[in-house]
Amino acid sequence: MLEICQKKHMLLGLTLLVALTVFVLIIESRLDIGGPAARKPQFVIENNSTCWLREKYTVVQECHKCSEFDLVSRSLGVCIHTKYKELLRCNDSGEIVIKSCDRIVAIDQKNFLHFEVCCFVFGILTYFLSFARNRILSRRTHQKLERQLNRT
Repeated sequence: MLEICQKKHMLLGLTLLVALTVFVLIIESRLDIGGPAARKPQFVIENNSTCWLREKYTVVQECHKCSEFDLVSRSLGVCIHTKYKELLRCNDSGEIVIKSCDRIVAIDQKNFLHFEVCCFVFGILTYFLSFARNRILSRRTHQKLERQLNRT
């Protein structure tokens, strides 16, 4: 089946697959399909305020890895289980709260995109290598045929 496809059609199909993959990744990152119930439970270890459960809040600092000092000294209880923390400000009370959070999706997406780019670059390199090898073999075959035809 692939032997009868033209190069244009194969490149078009590959481009459409890559575009569809990027589109699905963007949609999945924007939508929260499972909602809050589908997420893992948040670990609140300290006697920290839970105003973020009762009222709206704004994220002051996105979910990030706890410092080595926090992990070793156990000064922040929220860093014990997930090793990630998030800084929130409750809108009504104005409290600033540190809460535990899971590893952020952006890191996983970034790693996945790095993987995809590496695979794409590796695929392009192998394509050019096989194309160059094909041309070398074709040239050798052509030269061999010319020598055989010139001999007779």
